[in-house]
Amino acid sequence: MDKLDLLQGIGRISVFVSLLLAFFLLTVKTENKLANRLFAWFFIFSAVDLSGFFIDAVTRTELNWEILRSTACLFGMPLFYLFVLAVCYSDFRLQWKHLVHALPFIVVNLVFIPRIYLNLTDRDSFVSMLNQLPEIYFIQILIELQYVFYIISVFFILKKYRDIYFENYANSSTATYKWLFQITCVFLTAHSIVALKNLLRYSGFREIFLWANVLVGSIALFITCWFIMKALNHPELFRGVNSKLKLTKEILPEVEDKSVSSNVQNDLITGQISKLKQYMTEKEPFLDPSLTIQELAYQIDIPVRDLSILINHKMDQHFFDFVNEYRIQKAMNILKDKSKGQLTVLEILYEVGFNSKSSFNTSFKKYTNLTPTAYRNAS
Repeated sequence: MDKLDLLQGIGRISVFVSLLLAFFLLTVKTENKLANRLFAWFFIFSAVDLSGFFIDAVTRTELNWEILRSTACLFGMPLFYLFVLAVCYSDFRLQWKHLVHALPFIVVNLVFIPRIYLNLTDRDSFVSMLNQLPEIYFIQILIELQYVFYIISVFFILKKYRDIYFENYANSSTATYKWLFQITCVFLTAHSIVALKNLLRYSGFREIFLWANVLVGSIALFITCWFIMKALNHPELFRGVNSKLKLTKEILPEVEDKSVSSNVQNDLITGQISKLKQYMTEKEPFLDPSLTIQELAYQIDIPVRDLSILINHKMDQHFFDFVNEYRIQKAMNILKDKSKGQLTVLEILYEVGFNSKSSFNTSFKKYTNLTPTAYRNAS
């Protein structure tokens, strides 16, 4: 089997697996249907792009379809960007304004109409000079600029999502952030390899370019299989946050009352902190693994914005860390209690409000520098 046969084989498998994953995402039962549909369309367009490994344009019409196919990759990153928004924010909905993300595809094909789609010259001579056309350079540059724009935008979305999550939620599972961050890093690495491969197209090293294509096709197949494993193991992985929630640094200027003296403000803050700590100790609301700052604010009768500023700014803790500190303290007391020595670590973590063993171990070690088992043995 030569390199071209190997490349075509990998391409066919990659297309099949991508379409299989898209079918799974479109049919799996989940609350976040929009995110799954966007991700499914991302893999459909990925399959269209990967089909270039085994499609050979023989006629003028087929060449036009091949150019249209190669420009379809401009839908990839916009779909991934919208997918991340749909996953991170539970109230995200597609709007007409999102059609702006299709502009690069439309612009590129409009640029191609005079020189490529309507070109009636001899096919062989045209194909031989195709890679030297200014339009081809234009699309390559546009693809790279588009990719940089969207990958940076996604990282900014993830950072804000993470900050909002930690300031407003106490659920110890950060699977959504980790999953999306992993995907984005994988895409960044894969695209860097593709960009280097594309540079070889113009280097004259055809053999190296063909092997680079084999490598890219193999990476694409590996990534798609990895997504399938994740999707099968975690069909309900994501929990979005409300996009209307603001970070503390954004709402702080809105609630500061400059007419009140600093002494009065300090006394008020001290009283609120004392009330909050007393409530946490006596009522133990942290035992609820899905506790949010909105629910806690309702329970202690403090406006949500005031409680957010109190914990995230005045106490200099994320709500996430604030709640987990009480959970860890209760877990430490249980681990030291000889009468509860029959309880397993797994039973304890569920009892104190955690729902993930890895999150519990990470948080416990952060506060004690010991694993739960080591802490119990040392007590």
